[in-house]
Parts: sequence; structure tokens; C-alpha cells
Amino acid sequence: MDTKGKKILIADDEPDILEILQYNLAAEGYQVITAKDGDEAIEKARAFHPELIVLDIMMPKKNGIEVCNILRMQPAFGETLIIFLTALSDEKNQIHGLETGADDYVSKPISPKVLISRVNALFRRTRRRPTEGVAAPLPGNTIQVGDLMIDKEKFLVNYQQKDITLAKKEFELLALLASRPGRVFLRNEILSQVWGTDVIVGDRTIDVHIRKIRQKLEVDCITTVKGVGYKFEL
Repeated sequence: MDTKGKKILIADDEPDILEILQYNLAAEGYQVITAKDGDEAIEKARAFHPELIVLDIMMPKKNGIEVCNILRMQPAFGETLIIFLTALSDEKNQIHGLETGADDYVSKPISPKVLISRVNALFRRTRRRPTEGVAAPLPGNTIQVGDLMIDKEKFLVNYQQKDITLAKKEFELLALLASRPGRVFLRNEILSQVWGTDVIVGDRTIDVHIRKIRQKLEVDCITTVKGVGYKFEL
């Protein structure tokens, strides 16, 4: 994969981790810049405009989740990939990270090879073009279902004439389900089309994102078909 020109920001308060990860990612051809705390991460993200950010959750000044929340509220970072580094291996913290709009997480102690494989996988997935399949999107870049409008080109969601702000994965999940109202999408099918086959995510990932979509739209528009999958009904 061509990594030339891809920019990555790594934020962690442990100098040894910063040095090791910067060295290994730079050896892969990435442009890498580092930050030692949450405030510096936000400042450098705005100046550097990275395609991917690696955030340690437990950082001084602002933790990784706070940094992710702040950046995701800005349109300039709506497409930015975010990976969390965390020593917190329990499911609750992993779900919390996904809810803020992270694309993946890597547990500490960190293996540079594992991180590089996750980074490469995310870039490969975002580079892919839609292909024919059982869940092919409708023609064009806009999906209209009742009072819901999804503009895939502009990354906009409007429901009942109100703009709705969704994280990247929430948007992609909603767009997929809304592309075929009433059709049941299998869990594995959703994971493959939204997260890609190169990224390993937990069983609760889809549930977390669907709950956030329902909360933000303030309507129960996604039905869970137990043991099968999900379908969009408005």
C-alpha cells in the first residue's frame, strides 16, 4: 500500500511509546507528528490536519475521549480516522471509546506491528470504492426516506428539517440500513460493509452505534431482528 504523504498524529504522555510508534510508522512511509497531552493533540491536529490520529485514553489536561469528542464536533475532522490506545481492557471502556466516534482501539502494552496492521487496514478500507453486493446503495449520493435525508457526498443527515450530527461510523451504518428500508441486514454483512473485513471489532459494536443513532434522531427507526440482524423502518 502506498503510504507516502499519509499524515498521522500520535498523542501519548509516555515518551518511550511516542518514540517507538513514531519510528515504526515513519519506517512504513507515514508522516508522523507527536503530542504529549490532550491540549497539544488538539492544537497539532488543527495545524497538521492528519488523516489518522492515534490517541491514548489516559492523558493529562484532556484525555483521549475528550479530545475525540472535541475534534468530532468540527467538520474538518469528520472523516479523520481515530484509533484509541488504552490500558483499560474492560468492555465498558471499549464501548465508551466507540461511542465517541473512534474507528478502532489497540490495548496496551502496544505491539508496533499490531498498530501498523490496524493503521494499514483502516487506510485500505477507506480507499475502497463501493462494489456490487447484497447491500448496494441506491443510485446517486442522496437517500430520502420520508422526512429523513442522507447526503453521502456532503456527509449530512437531516430529519424533519433538522440537521443531525453523527460520527463517521454512525453515518455509514445509517446510510447502509436506510438504503434498503425494510430489508434485514445480517450482523456480519453490516460489519463487513461498514467496518471492513480487515478490522476486528467486538460483538457489541453495532448495538452501541445503533443506540447512538436512535438517540440523536430521537426516533426508534432501526429494528433489531433477534438472532438475525437489523432493518430500517421509519
